[in-house]
Amino acid sequence: MSTHPIILKPIDEVAKYKRTLIPARIPDVYALKPMFVSIASEKDIRNGVIAFRDFLYVLFGRLTSEGHLYAKPPKKPASMADYPFLHYLTNILVEIGYHGEFTDNGGSLTVAKMPLATVSVDENGKKKSAKIPTSNLVECLKFLKLCGFDFEDVDFEAKKPSIMEILPITVSFPDNSILLTGLKALAVADIERRNGRAFWNDHNLLRCNYRLLKTEKSDIVDELKDFLNPLSKRVQEFALSLHHRYTDMGLTCTLSILDDTSFSYALITERNKSLSSRDKYQKRVWAFSNSMRNGYSLFVRAKKMDKYVDTIAKLHHTLQQKIAEGYGCYRKFGRERCQMDCQGIRLPLDESILDLAKDIDVWLDNEMPSALIK
Repeated sequence: MSTHPIILKPIDEVAKYKRTLIPARIPDVYALKPMFVSIASEKDIRNGVIAFRDFLYVLFGRLTSEGHLYAKPPKKPASMADYPFLHYLTNILVEIGYHGEFTDNGGSLTVAKMPLATVSVDENGKKKSAKIPTSNLVECLKFLKLCGFDFEDVDFEAKKPSIMEILPITVSFPDNSILLTGLKALAVADIERRNGRAFWNDHNLLRCNYRLLKTEKSDIVDELKDFLNPLSKRVQEFALSLHHRYTDMGLTCTLSILDDTSFSYALITERNKSLSSRDKYQKRVWAFSNSMRNGYSLFVRAKKMDKYVDTIAKLHHTLQQKIAEGYGCYRKFGRERCQMDCQGIRLPLDESILDLAKDIDVWLDNEMPSALIK
């Protein structure tokens, strides 16, 4: 098996990629789950979420220009975007939002505890190290200050402060205090989503996943439009036409957010509707994906090529070449670390795909599950 190391992407490239994951369109009105009623009015929460979304643009802009001063690479990265700083930053924002209490005027939050940054004792009396070391906490607070937050009475010059010396802190966002309302709502939603896992990733907060606040289930087409937003209008129209074509034929579209973001299309029967999004993803015929490695792509898990050889011979030469190359795990050949080629035959989801549009329809039609072929 190959032992080639993962090549970490520069933090500015990671920041630019993660910026594409922020929803460009957040509706002005949507009903909120009852659990958020005690935080603020629905209008203030919605406005706060939009303010937090706008803050994320500033945050990723700062990461692009100055992130190298804060986000240090780990010795053995687990992925191309594995910067511990981003995980610390996400969890500190959640700690501030979830544990912070509004001051009387509502213009700031008082944070008296940060469990993830505090040493704890388990049921056997054994000390457990803080998930977020104090030195990393201070660095993240410095960066957040650079992005517009203010932390009253925090001594950023102290060499080795303890968490007890830092807390409690008063947190404000002078340029737009309503942001704190949005942060608190998003943090509460994120904690609920964690299902007891104390330390999580940036899938919700740094994506401004406002859909976690909604009473109604999100429309998959609306989520797909958000996903496609950074692409050209023509490519967006192509992707949406594929979505409608094959969901109308009977495939189910499922959103999966792991290291990449995928909209996968599979035949999901009544018997397996309760499967997790990960398990539904495993049944996919094809998928749209956006990842650090490949950017926006269309992956096709072609499995029936031997049944329509004559049709393949009539397809665009680019598709013929891709199909001939096939797909599989590079590690089997000992060339390099896994390139995720097991995802399927990859086509870049950009302007170049438009010349193949009609032939892609023909190709995918031939890969449809036999249960849907009339």
